[in-house]
Amino acid sequence: MSQGKRVGIVGAGNVGATVAYSLAMLGSCHEIILRDNKIDVAKGKALDMSQAASAVRSHTVVSVAEEMSDLVDCDVVVVTAGSPRLPGMSRDDLLMINAKITKDVIQGIAKYSPNAIVIMVSNPLDAMTYVALKESGFDRSRVIGMAGILDSSRMAAFIQEKLGYGGGQIRASVMGGHGDDMVPLPRYSTVAGVPLTDVLTHDEIDEIVDRTRHGGAEIVGYLKTGSAYYAPAKSTAIMVDAILKDTKQIHPCAVCLEGEYGYSDVVSGVPVMLGAKGAEKIIEVTLDEQENAMFAQSCASVQTLIDTLNKNNFFEGK
Repeated sequence: MSQGKRVGIVGAGNVGATVAYSLAMLGSCHEIILRDNKIDVAKGKALDMSQAASAVRSHTVVSVAEEMSDLVDCDVVVVTAGSPRLPGMSRDDLLMINAKITKDVIQGIAKYSPNAIVIMVSNPLDAMTYVALKESGFDRSRVIGMAGILDSSRMAAFIQEKLGYGGGQIRASVMGGHGDDMVPLPRYSTVAGVPLTDVLTHDEIDEIVDRTRHGGAEIVGYLKTGSAYYAPAKSTAIMVDAILKDTKQIHPCAVCLEGEYGYSDVVSGVPVMLGAKGAEKIIEVTLDEQENAMFAQSCASVQTLIDTLNKNNFFEGK
């Protein structure tokens, strides 16, 4: 595997296409391969992005995989494929539908890009990351979910909006699953190194925490017919870039815990060091009693989804 050369993206909708565009503009890799069931749409987007890359004199070429077998020898594969929740569909229905899609996609990745690092973006994020890990047989360091960077960036944006200053100097921290039970951590959030509690009241911080938990729903409420994609895509591109460039930077990402924080065989968002081998190190931060309780609730929510998969014999034969 030649590091930093080829990125596959499965799902060329708003999120997947914007990930590709962001990476092409950065010149992060030599080739981006889009894979989508709507092949002509993917071809049109690939042409458009390749021409945009030429405009900024980036060396990146964007192409299309008409079959999964064309998604070969990728260094990183981003998976955004999945069904949205449709009217009359329960959360469990959506879980099983997207788990089946993820299983099919991951089997193709494991066959044609067996050395790739997989970044999951499909929802429900933590459960799909768990499915990808079990179906691929990869080491947990090579199956990573994107959520923490997105949730932290939302929290940072809300802090900036509340303060009216500090843009670019705000470091917000969010752990846990990607959902209503995520764990924003004001104690680990700063503005130019100044603790959040020194610049905002407890009520203001509580308001920001609540808004962060529902940040995605707020955007859906405005868009009506879709969900966020600029921030999710940029957050994903940051992860891909860190892996391709072997930066060893710490980012909050969803990984399968194996004893860390007292949990095993469940996926949750925690700080990890990203490098050429994926999630190379899990950082265990000290949580107080309240933070521990919130993290436990978040892990329990993800465990419920995993239990539903097991109840439906999803992993039979594994």
